[in-house]
Amino acid sequence: MWITRKYEETLKALFAQFPAVVISGARQVGKTALVRHVFPDINYLSLDFPALAAQAEHNPEGFFREHGFPLIIDEAQYAPPLFRYLKAMVDADRRPGRLILTGSQVFPLMQGISESLAGRCGVLTVMNLATAELRSFQDGGMFHEGDFLFKGGYPELHAQAGLSPQFWYGAYLATYLERDVRNILNVGSIRDFDRFLRAVAARTGQILSYSDLARDVGIAPNTAKKWISVLQTSGQVLLLEPYFRNIGKRLVKSPKLYLCDTGLAAFLMGFESWQAVERHPAVGALWETHVVMEVVKSFAARGKGIPLWFWRTAWGAEVDLLIERDGRFMAIECKYAEVVGESETKGLKAFADDYGRESLRASYIASHATRSYPVSGE
Repeated sequence: MWITRKYEETLKALFAQFPAVVISGARQVGKTALVRHVFPDINYLSLDFPALAAQAEHNPEGFFREHGFPLIIDEAQYAPPLFRYLKAMVDADRRPGRLILTGSQVFPLMQGISESLAGRCGVLTVMNLATAELRSFQDGGMFHEGDFLFKGGYPELHAQAGLSPQFWYGAYLATYLERDVRNILNVGSIRDFDRFLRAVAARTGQILSYSDLARDVGIAPNTAKKWISVLQTSGQVLLLEPYFRNIGKRLVKSPKLYLCDTGLAAFLMGFESWQAVERHPAVGALWETHVVMEVVKSFAARGKGIPLWFWRTAWGAEVDLLIERDGRFMAIECKYAEVVGESETKGLKAFADDYGRESLRASYIASHATRSYPVSGE
């Protein structure tokens, strides 16, 4: 059953403007399903098939002559020489709407794009389901945000009734480690990387310290930095950078770490139900992860850059999320609570005091209250 994605109109617009469009994103977020749903009449080929990959790699000219245009090529990273040929092909004919490339191994895919197709193609990063997409799919049915946090946003978990998140994430993790991590990194031990990934999940919503992470896992800090980069390029983690301007204060300048899917984070932390999550101190970090990623998904679906930061002083004043537009900010603090009061606005007020109230468009506390209400008269 198809879950309507917010990316559909953006994909159509990119295909109408560029000769080639590249769809990137983590494994199983629905890239192939999206492209085939939006363009059902365009010839589709997957380089997961070794014979097709070999043809594309060794004879790209013959490959395109045989299959023609327009064309969708899935798992394009399996034929790196294809990108060099595409550069010459696109330069010779800049007509839009000729080719769509997708891939689950984001690093080799985007490396091929940056080396050969930079400026010649549109790029769309697809992420897992947002709550708005799932609410529309359920069409008025009961939506429980806690269940969504526990289950996560991978489309297959919601399209197939009764699918166990525990079984699904176990299989997903095995596939990710074997197919993606081994191909990107020369990891000495997949068990070490698995342990590293679980340590990362336990830190979602926290300031990233490579040295602390490395010490807990038993690896070198440089290795931790390299492995975080792998998680970034494969669409598994987001590093949110701090906002700072020289105003004479000591500010935190390390990024915050977020797993891109709360369901995967909950699985890696060992939770087996939403009730177990809700009773655990980690619920606040998972709620913050959920709020931040919902905002990130909204920008990604529109094909836009993500002007997002957090702000934190060395003395602990913090705003979880700053969204910039035309030099002004929407400030958001995340609190997993049904009732919040004025005491929860301290970080928001501190930012306004330091940067001026005119720098803020609005300030919000993202809680799981059933209705919106003011918590401060300022």
